Amino acid sequence: MPELPEVESVRRGLEGLVVGARVESVRVIHPRLLRHQPEGPTGFAGMLAGARLAAPRRRGKFLWLPLTHEHADASRDDALVVHLGMSGQVRVVEQGEPLHPHTRVVAGLADGRDLRFVDMRMFGRLEVDELVATGDVVGDTVPALAVHIGRDPLDPDFDDAVWMARLRARRTGLKRALLDQTLASGIGNIYADEALWRARLHWARPTETLPRAKALELLGHVRDVMESSMASGGTSFDALYVDVNGESGYYDRSLSAYGQEGHPCPRCGTAVVREAWTNRSSFRCPACQPRPRRARV
Repeated sequence: MPELPEVESVRRGLEGLVVGARVESVRVIHPRLLRHQPEGPTGFAGMLAGARLAAPRRRGKFLWLPLTHEHADASRDDALVVHLGMSGQVRVVEQGEPLHPHTRVVAGLADGRDLRFVDMRMFGRLEVDELVATGDVVGDTVPALAVHIGRDPLDPDFDDAVWMARLRARRTGLKRALLDQTLASGIGNIYADEALWRARLHWARPTETLPRAKALELLGHVRDVMESSMASGGTSFDALYVDVNGESGYYDRSLSAYGQEGHPCPRCGTAVVREAWTNRSSFRCPACQPRPRRARV
């Protein structure tokens, strides 16, 4: 699943390509991506057609492009919201380019390009949603459907002290807390495993036993992993994740723990192990990240 670095790579790509572009037409090929739109495909197309796209923004894995409506009676403050799900892609191409077989929605731009939404598994989401105030920063707004999502660790308004206090109050395992999108958004399975490996922490370490200094060290590793991944365009294990130009990221070449079952730990040489965790997998070095005496899943 695309995580924060992958979504941020898409956001940056869109920022350089579609800001100020006007949506001239909307074609819904498969309505499943619009399953949360109260007005359905017709309403979605009506709210998007004729609007201009402003600079894209992101909170965690939610990406949105604020809309400017040029007709005189426009009074709403809304945005085109995108969640990539498991296999979603946002592509910007010339209108004459053949459709990818998994293209679900096409927004034709007035300049002769298409903004296309491709999703093989169709777990992604598109919606035109109202922008609402966040309440913690003056003038800051997010889509109503994402208002419950916490700020991500790369957000300049992210509060380290608040995060640390809430983490230690969770009374759960570290990895479960890292993946809690209300605590800090954008951290997924890959980057949780990588940050825990860097911090030499087991995924089942009880959050309340983590000293303040160690919690802040872990947060620093989360940021380092994400920034390194963004510099590489994200992590791509197959063709399902690409940026707006159709290019794959290559951070998978730098992974130390995630997906490295049986390979030697880059730090100590012990073979990395894979363990079942909820309905996913966790990867760790058994020597560098020993299981705590008291574990919380």
